[in-house]
Amino acid sequence: MDVGKIRRDFTVLNREIGGKLPIYFDSACQTLRPKPVIDAMTEYYESFPSCAGRSVHKLATEVSLRCDAARSRVADFFDAESPTEIAFLKNTTEGLNTVIFGMGLKKGDEIVTTDYEHNSVHVPVVQLTKTVGVRHRMVESATDGTFDLERFEKAMNKKVRLVDMCLTSNVSGYTLPAREVVEIAHSYGAKVLFDAAQAAPSMRIDVRQLGVDFMAASAHKMCGPSGVGVFYARAEISDRLTPLMFGGHGVTDTDYASFKLLPAPERFETGLQNYSGIVGTGAALDYLSAIGMDAIREHEISLNKRMTRALVDVPGVSVIRPRDPNVRGGIFSFNIEGLSAHDIAMILDNSNNIMMRSGMHCCHTYFHSRGIDGCARASLYIYNEAGEVDVFTEAVSDLAAKFGKSS
Repeated sequence: MDVGKIRRDFTVLNREIGGKLPIYFDSACQTLRPKPVIDAMTEYYESFPSCAGRSVHKLATEVSLRCDAARSRVADFFDAESPTEIAFLKNTTEGLNTVIFGMGLKKGDEIVTTDYEHNSVHVPVVQLTKTVGVRHRMVESATDGTFDLERFEKAMNKKVRLVDMCLTSNVSGYTLPAREVVEIAHSYGAKVLFDAAQAAPSMRIDVRQLGVDFMAASAHKMCGPSGVGVFYARAEISDRLTPLMFGGHGVTDTDYASFKLLPAPERFETGLQNYSGIVGTGAALDYLSAIGMDAIREHEISLNKRMTRALVDVPGVSVIRPRDPNVRGGIFSFNIEGLSAHDIAMILDNSNNIMMRSGMHCCHTYFHSRGIDGCARASLYIYNEAGEVDVFTEAVSDLAAKFGKSS
């Protein structure tokens, strides 16, 4: 994997900020965009800035063709059986909410999640417990921070209608045993929804091999534009979901008393779409595929190993579990005793142009249940290199020595 070549595609990495080049360690929040993606989006605005699926003139036809091509590209990327199993929404959150609220769950039905879900899963599930009377079961993690399959199976029963879990944690980087989760859930008659926002950018996901029923991801974490969500719904069950929104383009006909919804995926794509973003998403997946998802995963883990070796034994530095970098992908979350997570992030930004995230990462329950006030998170991706990791680890070690309570 030629990181130097890749970095040339990302303009922001080659421009000094305050006299230094940026070290971007915030890709778990949002990745940077390479020139081919920006070019594809610019082409839409310059060459065919029209609507898909409505008008029949040449510009509109070109948009429709480009969006169809992007849909097929997404289907191939995740090995969906058909492009009709892929809908373009505005983000992962919309896809997750579409399933959680669209399944028609009722009082007495149960949903099973992990105990470290992003609020995009946790909050709508809690809302259903209040408004409908759905029961929410959470699977407690093992002491080492991994997923406990035995506890999961004990949580399952015939009342569970939905197993809704993050495939990869945005706090720890841990990826759960997806195939085993699906098999156990299906044995009890439950459907499975994976939040793949953090997994899709960094690993191969084959939805047919996994057997998952629904999956949601976001282009902005995959070198693509913001405002585009990728939603997978298995063909046999997609038309059983009630959309979140109703209106133009999502229906085939209406009269004064009724309407007829279009089949999936159009029923989920009500209103004007982010056409430039959809085109850009196709370009982003082409870009990642050219690099290779296995190579991306290996690169992230290699950098995480380097980071972990340098910091795991530094006094005052605590790494969020699991400790093994081989199962954390490109995420290194940590705290320094005596400093808040925000202090760490701001100091590193001001001193070394190291840009990372701090706080509770939209996973308040994870931190509250563990008695932690949050953490600093360095997240690595295709354009990061070993030299940046060394600058980071030296700076963190220095912080721990100077400001940590253990110094």
